Amino acid sequence: MENSKKLKIYLGISYIILISAFLYFFFSKFSLQELTSYKFIKNNVDYFSDLKNKNYFILLISFFLFVVIWVLLLGFGSPVALASGFIFGKWVGTIVIALSLSMGALILYLLTIFFFKDLVHQKLENKMVFLKELFKKNEFLYFLTYRFIGGIPFFIANTLPVIFNVKIKNYFLGTLIGMIPQLFIMVSIGSGLEKIIDANSTPPTFFEIILSKDIYLPLVAFLLIVIISFFLKKKLYK
Repeated sequence: MENSKKLKIYLGISYIILISAFLYFFFSKFSLQELTSYKFIKNNVDYFSDLKNKNYFILLISFFLFVVIWVLLLGFGSPVALASGFIFGKWVGTIVIALSLSMGALILYLLTIFFFKDLVHQKLENKMVFLKELFKKNEFLYFLTYRFIGGIPFFIANTLPVIFNVKIKNYFLGTLIGMIPQLFIMVSIGSGLEKIIDANSTPPTFFEIILSKDIYLPLVAFLLIVIISFFLKKKLYK
């Protein structure tokens, strides 16, 4: 028992060191000003386009692994979904981001079970009794609905199911299928932005961006998803 506690402490410290090292390395290479400049973005469109032509498979695998690590570092799903569409386009981008986010979420879920299961149960179990009962009735269906509805930070959504003791198979498939509608929309927006930036040497105006069908159509679809999620959440809590 004592050895198990020590192992958890060592692994937890290693995890924190890994997160800190990643953040330090990332922000030592790029400043916030660089990341938000149009020139930086435009140059990277050309860079990734050239990289795709030369090493498409390597880029695909590298992005997949990056997203898995990103999820383990408690990153949000939206930025990498936009990046996936930006780099790989609408269809391949949706597939790679759905698989990588689902894999990263599953690993984070398993890590949470190993490190923090007792803590999560202690703090939140009493507040989630009604949801636990629902999950017992049809675990996959309700977890699928939980993933589709969203509405809470991604890393919390990944770890909260520890309370419901969701099976690994149901967790992975529920995450993969449940997130695809939102991910497809975010990826489509990223793909649309790539097309707009590629076609403009100077920064396009807000209205030029928003009035592009590659942008406003996914935004309308996103609004519909939000409305559907709202009514599903209302029904679920009722």
